[in-house]
Amino acid sequence: MTKFTVNGQPVAYDLAPDTPLLWALRDASNLTGTKYGCGTGDCGACIVDIDDRAVHACQISIKAVEGAFVTTIEGLSLDRSHPLQQAWLAERVTQCGYCDSGMIMAAAVLLKHNKAPSDADIAQALQNVCRCGVYPRVRNAIQSAAKMMAGSIISTGNSAVETPAPAATLSPDNNVKR
Repeated sequence: MTKFTVNGQPVAYDLAPDTPLLWALRDASNLTGTKYGCGTGDCGACIVDIDDRAVHACQISIKAVEGAFVTTIEGLSLDRSHPLQQAWLAERVTQCGYCDSGMIMAAAVLLKHNKAPSDADIAQALQNVCRCGVYPRVRNAIQSAAKMMAGSIISTGNSAVETPAPAATLSPDNNVKR
């Protein structure tokens, strides 16, 4: 019996210890947001967060994650309110959608470690394959999500707007204050 935590819930799998995490999540737990793309760890469709690391679920066995904390796209937020999910919608990233969950999970791990990633940081952290070629929108969505998380952008449903800088005011002694 292999035990770890998935999306905040303890799980115990009665599967062969060398079973790839991807299949335990999809087949035993019915968490189908994590996708099978290549089976070789090259495409990134299966990326999940394991103890704050972006990991290809097709390349790691359940035995290797025993005792770990695993977060899938389903566990990122129950109502799709995570800033990355909101930014994904606002930037209209999705085309076919197959790579979305892996990209969002890789981006979520990136933003845990880097609150204001540069284009180079994003390119290095997201090696995911997208056959639709939405990479510029992915980058914009990640940067928007970072701003949302920092509080400089607010989400308004399917769009995000910059929050204005506080207006300058005059103090009683006529000095400008922010």
